[in-house]
Amino acid sequence: MNKNDLISEVANASGLSKSDASNAVESVFDAITKALSGGDEVRLVGFGTFSVAKRKASTGRNPRTGEPMKIKASNQPKFKAGKGLKDAVN
Repeated sequence: MNKNDLISEVANASGLSKSDASNAVESVFDAITKALSGGDEVRLVGFGTFSVAKRKASTGRNPRTGEPMKIKASNQPKFKAGKGLKDAVN
């Protein structure tokens, strides 16, 4: 399922027009992104938790030359599925 499929599914399930469903889906994505970029986590009970994991700087190797290279520290978005989602999938 891609983003357009998700928007169509939301429109069909809620009775919204496709443009209203698109705005709703985009708003949810924007709210999650804004919360994560602000250092918060987003908990959706029964669905899962979106959070930010901090990766330390490390040393890696260039696969072509084999030379060591520095990999800078970064923040990575992370999702942990909740019990409701896990049960629905299994």
